[in-house]
Amino acid sequence: MGLLKLFGKKTFPHGIHPPEYKEETSRKKTIRLPFSSEIVLPLSQHIGASAIPVVRKGQYVERGELVAEAAENGLSVPIHASVSGTVKDIDLMPSAKGPKTLSIIIETAPSSPQIPIHGAAQDYTRMDRKQIIAAVKETGLVGLGGAGFPSYAKMMIPKDRDIHTVVINGCECEPFLTTDHRIMLEKINDMITGIRIVMKAVSAPKAIIGIENNKLDVLDAIKPHLPTDGRISIEAVETKYPQGAEKMLVKSLLGLEIPSRGLPSEIGLVVFNVATMAELGVLLPNRQGLIERIITVTGDDLKKPGNYIVPIGTPLSHILDYAGFTGEEAELILGGPMMGLPAASLDTPVTKGTGAVLVLDKRATKRDDIQPCIKCSLCLQACPINLNPSELGQLAAKRRYDIMEEKYHLNDCFECGCCSYVCPSNIPLVQYFRIAKVMNRERHIQNG
Repeated sequence: MGLLKLFGKKTFPHGIHPPEYKEETSRKKTIRLPFSSEIVLPLSQHIGASAIPVVRKGQYVERGELVAEAAENGLSVPIHASVSGTVKDIDLMPSAKGPKTLSIIIETAPSSPQIPIHGAAQDYTRMDRKQIIAAVKETGLVGLGGAGFPSYAKMMIPKDRDIHTVVINGCECEPFLTTDHRIMLEKINDMITGIRIVMKAVSAPKAIIGIENNKLDVLDAIKPHLPTDGRISIEAVETKYPQGAEKMLVKSLLGLEIPSRGLPSEIGLVVFNVATMAELGVLLPNRQGLIERIITVTGDDLKKPGNYIVPIGTPLSHILDYAGFTGEEAELILGGPMMGLPAASLDTPVTKGTGAVLVLDKRATKRDDIQPCIKCSLCLQACPINLNPSELGQLAAKRRYDIMEEKYHLNDCFECGCCSYVCPSNIPLVQYFRIAKVMNRERHIQNG
């Protein structure tokens, strides 16, 4: 920590400083996207087991109605209708993950006012930990920062661990993305309510909101709303990618290190995204299901880039039509340019984990010619968790996936893309690592 104190910055070693490209949408207030004529709800929108349909073809559903319940075994959350309309079918459809996945297709009722239904109000201050966790599961809430981990499961802390701090991630370090920035300006009270709910659920005495120092307007906006007892605070850390990664933010804010392949709860922490907290602050008190989210729509050849409230299940084609895409050809990325995934079809729907739709024309995409590694060590200097991406890449080329995992800590890589970004030889290192992880998972399954 010596260097960090010397320069007076809350930060972590290594990382990169890509251009931010946030100016176009960061100052635009969030607006609601018109409803599309059809909604596609994949049954797998989260880490864990897919939800189980409870509706049938031809059935009319109300906006907010339960359409798929959580699977009984393993991690799972329910799914709610994001529009009022008729179930057209339950069939395989394009998904954000790539392969087609079983989905509920709903034709939007054009005459419906699209007012979401909800249950009787509930006061979280009068609920115990088990009741809060059960209520969170009923909302269908997952981490809205992109990982899609069921939120209720994060609150299920093992009995041998005590949580001393809830860390709220408001860094939004990916270029182009401004969703969290707008949420922290527009939904402050909802966010703080969500934080209080989590603090009660995990019995944490304090919480800290971490933002990058390129969002000081957020600092000024939130501070007057913080409780006077000091239990919830906010601090700015250095603007650097991947500052928003769980391990990096914890290191920067608190000087603590999450163990290799370990969980924040092992060092007394739980970490949530600001968007997740803002939704929790609304959904749980009102007994509502997660049916929409705020996403950033930005990039090249768009007439109306901005931050939009979008019903979950909205096809990309509808979003691009409304945002006024004027180009002829572009690459669509769900998420940011560093960790986002390319969309293979315009029929791909927005899911709970979609934080952005990024449109990049050919000028913005990286060249595809791969050159031999020149041993420059730039990837080593960039890797925030001190791996050796060059060595890992060479092992991947030789398909030595087992050695990558056993000796070179492959599973510590969280695929931030820093190594690929700085590589002068244009080696797609992070893609190699993703393939290696898949191959190792399959090998472990085959070996029992």
